[in-house]
Amino acid sequence: MALGKNSHRRLNALTGEWLLVSPHRVDRPWDGARSKGSGEAAGLRYSPDCYLCPGNVRKLGARNPDYHGPYVFDNDFQAIRPEHSGPADPVLECDGLVAASPVLGTCRVICFSERHDLSLPELPERSIVDIVGLWSEQVRELGARHRWVQVFENKGAVMGCSNPHPHGQIWAGDFLPNEASKEDARQRGYHASHGVPLLCRYLDWELERGERIVAENDEWVALVPWWAMWPFETLLLPRRRFARMTDLDAPARDGLAQVLKRLLTRYDNVWEISFPYSMGWHGAPTATDDPGDHWQLHAHFYPPLLRSADVKKFMVGYEMLAEAQRDITPEAAAELLRAQGEVHYRAGSAGA
Repeated sequence: MALGKNSHRRLNALTGEWLLVSPHRVDRPWDGARSKGSGEAAGLRYSPDCYLCPGNVRKLGARNPDYHGPYVFDNDFQAIRPEHSGPADPVLECDGLVAASPVLGTCRVICFSERHDLSLPELPERSIVDIVGLWSEQVRELGARHRWVQVFENKGAVMGCSNPHPHGQIWAGDFLPNEASKEDARQRGYHASHGVPLLCRYLDWELERGERIVAENDEWVALVPWWAMWPFETLLLPRRRFARMTDLDAPARDGLAQVLKRLLTRYDNVWEISFPYSMGWHGAPTATDDPGDHWQLHAHFYPPLLRSADVKKFMVGYEMLAEAQRDITPEAAAELLRAQGEVHYRAGSAGA
């Protein structure tokens, strides 16, 4: 595909939206920071001031048990509440231009382990398998009564993470959110036209070329998608067909843990920092009789860094008012990530 350094747009097949790519902009003069991360000293295994560490008291008075391994609890400050505190009537005014609809749900926090100082790529692979299992259990439980269960992680202060103890979140609601709705419609339409799930066909296409593949094993493939918006965005896909996380069998869970550790280690090794990102899982909607034949389970990773450990990609100006735009091509980003070693730069220093 001879695009070279020409400006072009790429279609996001999952959402139907377009992305502007301007590869020639990486040649422009740059006076901003280019510093390499100096690395981060290994932190405390346990912090007495951390609301998420074992045995500590949280903000509203609840005390964490002396847990080992992953631990999940209801968020003390839920963004979607399980019950209404007052009248909850729909709003539809001004000929439908002013609308609101009440929602119910449950929000939970999942601490990845008792260790305050170890992020996902620094945990033993077996511990990551346990986290994958807990993700699946939570989707099964919450999905029995909620239409959408969003498993996600915000890593790093730059992504708004309010506590450094490695953790993720699970928000379940009785509605289908915007991104899920777009992906559902695009995948449903493609399946109706072609008879195969969109992401299954897309993965075959990527494997034929290989230029955007970052890490893979017998069960999973991590790649920089053709339509990547963030500089080092990746998409994680299973080789076999799974509509939901609850469909994963033991080999798929084991393979997922391995590829997660390899991908996230590469992220951290780029600038020898704990690489920030927002990530989340998308699978077929739950609490429905629809088998989700058009869906393929997948995870998105959206890291904000661009040129160094200190330079963030801002979605402003043209991105906010017109459409998403990126400078470094997805192919160049994949090449840089592939070049990183799979031994974490802090290996041996954290006492894992």
